[in-house]
Amino acid sequence: MTSQTTVEKAPQGQGGVREPGPVPAKGLRGHPWLTLFSVAVGVMMVALDGTIVAIANPAIQADLGASLDQLQWITNGYLLALAVALITAGKLGDRFGHRQTFLIGIAGFAAASGAIGLSDSIAAVIAFRVFQGLFGALLMPAALGLLRATFPAEKLNMAIGIWGMVIGASTAGGPILGGFLVEHVSWQSVFFINVPVGVLALVLGLVILRDHRAENAPRSFDVLGIVLLSSAMGLLVWSLIQAGAEWGWTSGNTWGCLLGSVVLFAVFAVWETKVAEPLIPLGMFRSVPLSAGVVLMVLMAFAFMGGLFFVTFYLQGVKGLGPIDAGLRLLPLTAMMIVSSPLAGALITKFGPRVPLVGGMVCTAAAMFGMITLSAGTSTLVMSLWFALLGLGLAPVMVGATEVIVGNAPLELSGVAGGLQQAAMQVGGALGTAVLGAVMASKVSSSFEGNWKEAGIPVPADPRLAEAAEFGMAPQEMAKAPGMTPDLFAKISDVIHDTFLEGMGLAFTVAGVVAVVAALVATLTKRGENVQEGMGGGHI
Repeated sequence: MTSQTTVEKAPQGQGGVREPGPVPAKGLRGHPWLTLFSVAVGVMMVALDGTIVAIANPAIQADLGASLDQLQWITNGYLLALAVALITAGKLGDRFGHRQTFLIGIAGFAAASGAIGLSDSIAAVIAFRVFQGLFGALLMPAALGLLRATFPAEKLNMAIGIWGMVIGASTAGGPILGGFLVEHVSWQSVFFINVPVGVLALVLGLVILRDHRAENAPRSFDVLGIVLLSSAMGLLVWSLIQAGAEWGWTSGNTWGCLLGSVVLFAVFAVWETKVAEPLIPLGMFRSVPLSAGVVLMVLMAFAFMGGLFFVTFYLQGVKGLGPIDAGLRLLPLTAMMIVSSPLAGALITKFGPRVPLVGGMVCTAAAMFGMITLSAGTSTLVMSLWFALLGLGLAPVMVGATEVIVGNAPLELSGVAGGLQQAAMQVGGALGTAVLGAVMASKVSSSFEGNWKEAGIPVPADPRLAEAAEFGMAPQEMAKAPGMTPDLFAKISDVIHDTFLEGMGLAFTVAGVVAVVAALVATLTKRGENVQEGMGGGHI
């Protein structure tokens, strides 16, 4: 099927404001609401994969014998690849057309998902998760670019609100769908399901999407900038994970890698001011609301994604729930995000983003601090209240971030801003999983032996049980070990659970503090103006 391509030149509005100039749709191709439905299917698949794997982690760990840091890399490899490639992918869409990059992203993402399901080693799973992230990065900013080019200005905010709702609902719904698939099919089915969804999205895209290309599209790419930014972020996350897993926070390796990351970020910043086609035009950050929006997304994702990583182990390990029951316990989180996302969109449209965003992060902080109290005896009602409060807090941030970041960037940089918004969320998620994982591992390591002695267990502590405490699960094969009595096994299980809860409590404390900081940052946001200004730091 041949594509219809339109080259757009946005008209100049009053006061230097340029309004989008969508081409009227004829039939299915280019129809605004059908375009929204088409890109939503693809975006849903990528957003879902950001969290659906969390509920499958225990099954993957048991089947492939993965360590905690390897499980973290299943998530971090995906999120980091997304974060590194999103802005570059936005440039590719501006240059070659958002329809083409969206369709390539869909096809590659589905293929990588199928490859993960066929993998029989943890190394292969991590490798194909990285490919998933790279292809996912192609379609995320392209989806936003297609919406901006298709919807008239007066309906664009509504479309972006629904787009944000799909991302939020998919992100929160991942554990429920994942729990059902893991318990009734296999952990591989969590990835296989993307194949038919990807085929559907590809067919819809071929039939419905119209190609849009900017008249002043970039003609070159900042290759060195891509290498510098990728290396800096990769070194940062690697050092954080290794600090908690092997090196320790006082190790020269840890601080050497952190220093190397800082140096690479600094070199990247200098290079971006000199190159003709910068990967990230640094002049964008002269806008305080835009900068605040980026920081807010990083902090929100840090708290949410990092905290969710441990909730699944708490539900399956400490509470002893099956995968599907664990997913159902998170239903209040999912339901609240789905219900409150349209409400948040309406509030942001009427009153601006500042108050809803501050209120949302306050609710998120309260939920994080509340989840410190979770224990083996916590009732389902109490858990549901904290999870619902978390969903209520996250919805305004999910919906409002696009308007704050993209809306405060000049229209000629909207593709870069869209990639930046998504990159901030993915980097925050990767950093949250890494940092809170390191905090968790450090606390477990320091507390386990003391808890073992306090329990009065008459045998020496096995170092392997300290690793089991990081997952909150006592190895079931230990119950059948020679000399093991039910009473002794119960004491060992209690030590593992108590140690895990101490580590999780400290991780949620850190996440709560981060959410409070995010609430303060949210006071700097405001509604986007889309004022066309010279940005400096290169030419677009």
